[in-house]
Amino acid sequence: MSEHDPSASQVVVYSSPYCGYCAATGRLLRSKGIDFLELNVLTDPERRQQMVDLTGNQTVPQILIGGRHVGGYAELIDLEAKGQLDVLLAEQA
Repeated sequence: MSEHDPSASQVVVYSSPYCGYCAATGRLLRSKGIDFLELNVLTDPERRQQMVDLTGNQTVPQILIGGRHVGGYAELIDLEAKGQLDVLLAEQA
């Protein structure tokens, strides 16, 4: 799996090390036993632009599951509350 190629991972999280929502996203995914590729956009303008190009958003976290943009932390928690997150993740297993 390439560190710079989000298409090589089933779950990708664009993040920043000083973002509480990014940390919460990682905790939720790890609690489900999900391996994910975390891409730090703080000091890498090319990676940040890649995130914007893929998601249309400049804020972190931005989460992709199976190449599909699901949104940020609020959307991830909403999927979890509706019981849809496990379904999406299972489709990637």
